[in-house]
Amino acid sequence: MTEFIPPGSAFIDLPTPFPMRRGGALHGARVAYETWGTLDAARGNAVLILTGLSPDAHAAANPGNAAAGWWEAMVGPGGPIDSDCWFVVCINTLGSCKGSTGPASIEPATGEPYRLRFPELSIEDAADAAAAVVRALGIEQLACLIGNSMGGMTALALLLRHPDIARSHINISGAARALPFSIAIRSLQREAIRLDPAWNAGHYDEASYPESGMRMARKLGVITYRSALEWDGRFGRVRLDHSRQEQDRREDEDPFGLEFEVESYLEGHARRFVRRFDPNCYLYLSRCMDWFDLAESAGLPSSSDSDVAAALARIRVSRALAIGVRTDILFPLQQQQQIADGLRAGGSATDFLPLESPQGHDAFLVDIDRFGPGVGGFLAQL
Repeated sequence: MTEFIPPGSAFIDLPTPFPMRRGGALHGARVAYETWGTLDAARGNAVLILTGLSPDAHAAANPGNAAAGWWEAMVGPGGPIDSDCWFVVCINTLGSCKGSTGPASIEPATGEPYRLRFPELSIEDAADAAAAVVRALGIEQLACLIGNSMGGMTALALLLRHPDIARSHINISGAARALPFSIAIRSLQREAIRLDPAWNAGHYDEASYPESGMRMARKLGVITYRSALEWDGRFGRVRLDHSRQEQDRREDEDPFGLEFEVESYLEGHARRFVRRFDPNCYLYLSRCMDWFDLAESAGLPSSSDSDVAAALARIRVSRALAIGVRTDILFPLQQQQQIADGLRAGGSATDFLPLESPQGHDAFLVDIDRFGPGVGGFLAQL
């Protein structure tokens, strides 16, 4: 088991013990983070970014790490999230393998990786860890809290559980609870990992690693991150070059090997991912998204749409923006509409921005021409 910590990461130690919502506690836990810009004298210009499942804290290049980050076009001097104006903080979520404590981390009591001894992880735990980072940095109130995908879930939990921690909020392709389709896909991803014999109930190592399971899990994920419209426009039914196709088949010794360009793309994407993310961390983070329901987090009796709306209305921020794209099948647009409506009902001046990007759920990562003006324009009004 390996942690993959980007150069230049800084760390905040969480309080010990750090209680987990579903039972158990962490001891000696930490959260990785990176920053851009300068915190002003009043400590009032801080913007916190909460990420999706797989990103680390390295959203963009900075003095500690000059490599391009996963949101390079969005964060930095003169960018939509302008580090000349804002003190920007991005954290790696609790439970990950990118510097924050998770199943791949060493358990202090045993000196061995936690593996499946790691306590059950919830979105609320990630939110409480994020709150601890904000407080440890000496920030009383964030100017804006930004959450993407799973980070949008975490942001809502953070705002609900820690009132007044932010003056404003941008929820990007997020959700107040998991929907059945998303749960079904993530269930299949976890099953692919667990059915790989090399997973071995979480007891794998670099020599015996559940590569096939992780490859399948990642391929399923990538398919849902983009839209059918993009797959068609990008690949169509284009077949691989004949010589390349024959080589792939000889290497695989499989008469049903890769034949279409889209298959080759998925294979390449999966192979780049599998050894860069810990399988047990993937399982924990995936499941915590399925469990999340803001109504349940608020202590409401059921998870009906009306209860979710009531939970959203309990959140208090002055201004908010919910953004999504019509082609997103994993966190569909009606979930961002629900967030906007619920926050508005609670008294927040909330805008809803539906975008026409063909790139599905991943649009916020790649379609900066559409997302950038919305995010930058919102922040400029604060």
